[in-house]
Amino acid sequence: MKEYNLKEYIGVNEIKGPLLIIRNIHNVGYNEMVEVVDEYGNSRIGMILESGKGYAVVQVLGGTTGLSLGNSKIRFIEKPLLMGVSEEMLGRVFNGLGQPIDNLPSPSYEEELDVNGLAINPTARVYPENNIETGISSIDIMNTLVRGQKLPIFSGSGLPHDMVASQITRQAKVKGESFCIIFAAMGVKYDTARFFIDSFEQSGVLERVAIFLSLADSPSIERILTPRMALTLAEHLAFKKNIHVLVIMTDMSNYCEALRELSSIRGEIPARKGYPGYLYSDLASLYERAGLIRGINGSITQIPILTMPNDDITHPIPDLTGYITEGQIVQDRELHSKGIYPPIAVLPSLSRLMKDNIGKNKSREDHPSVSSQLFASYARVKDVRALASIVGEEELSEIDRLYLKFGDAFEQKFLKQDYYERRTFEQGLDLGWKILSILPKEELIRVKEEELKKYYKNQAENIKDEVPIK
Repeated sequence: MKEYNLKEYIGVNEIKGPLLIIRNIHNVGYNEMVEVVDEYGNSRIGMILESGKGYAVVQVLGGTTGLSLGNSKIRFIEKPLLMGVSEEMLGRVFNGLGQPIDNLPSPSYEEELDVNGLAINPTARVYPENNIETGISSIDIMNTLVRGQKLPIFSGSGLPHDMVASQITRQAKVKGESFCIIFAAMGVKYDTARFFIDSFEQSGVLERVAIFLSLADSPSIERILTPRMALTLAEHLAFKKNIHVLVIMTDMSNYCEALRELSSIRGEIPARKGYPGYLYSDLASLYERAGLIRGINGSITQIPILTMPNDDITHPIPDLTGYITEGQIVQDRELHSKGIYPPIAVLPSLSRLMKDNIGKNKSREDHPSVSSQLFASYARVKDVRALASIVGEEELSEIDRLYLKFGDAFEQKFLKQDYYERRTFEQGLDLGWKILSILPKEELIRVKEEELKKYYKNQAENIKDEVPIK
């Protein structure tokens, strides 16, 4: 540990789980570092979770096992928790506290940064622009990811969000510029962590990925620090090295559960469903670290992934996340039960920054029309399916039956995509046109006439018979 001006006290007043409470001390600051030494001389690091006049609540990163009330030494370092960062951390695997766990030497660090980050001056922020191509059409074409955006994925227990996170990590690209990915996993099982590492190694993308893993048996405080460690490295790479950084964080529900656990230990009055009242501001302290800064070429884009308890999108975690972020990608259990991967429900999904970052010179000139028409037509499919369930398909009009055929093709050909299949913007748009050609021209009211002439006429008139329907 670096030498600081240490103020040391012997003995603590209370030990509650991973927390120490110490009184009759000098006034200390929130989030400052603490060194805790047991009676055998072994030290561990802590952070000040709460401070007041003459007292402090300290969360111990290594746990409080082996500490005693009378003999523990508390040294106040009067510095925030710092993390060494460098570009050499790409291609490496770290635990939730930023320590290497891949049996390789520690990288040489270029600087130490406060893991809590620094707020970006709002006047220095730049409106997010340009795209990150994930290779998944239901995201790229229907809910485009923009550099500097916060676009969460709302999933549920048993849905393949881990596979989607791995696929995005393997496939995501930024054309013509430096790009890397920071992958933070919180509270995951060992086999899930192994899946992520093996997937990145076998696909050859690990060299541009830094992985932070906090396993399910790790202390709650490690789960709380993991995303902060990942974002600290992302800030260094984006704002010091001018690299476009995509930060994928899974599972934010485990992070929020760790917050609730520590809040309960501290005896705080719970808010909605037992979560602390400061859940919104705590999540915002993570999500708002994404963005672009004027005069700096790099950017930080976030994809937080969370599992909605009981698939309830009004649960506090997705609800508050939706308030802070710029849209959401929603995974659907019904699509998953049909064998469709990725099971992304496009109608409740939304990318609020998409409309300003697609079209000519961004993706392709027909992108806005195609995505809008696919949305509108698929919404009509939902209505027709509801009607067919009441009156029977044989009672539907011919155009309604075409919409049913379009809906099946849209799900089985456009939404459904192999885990190892990567589609470009052009391929996704061409596939969208192919499926739209099931419908007659007069139904495509959201497409410009010149685009119809350019793309629709190139499709075979009998394409509706060529698209196999399951």
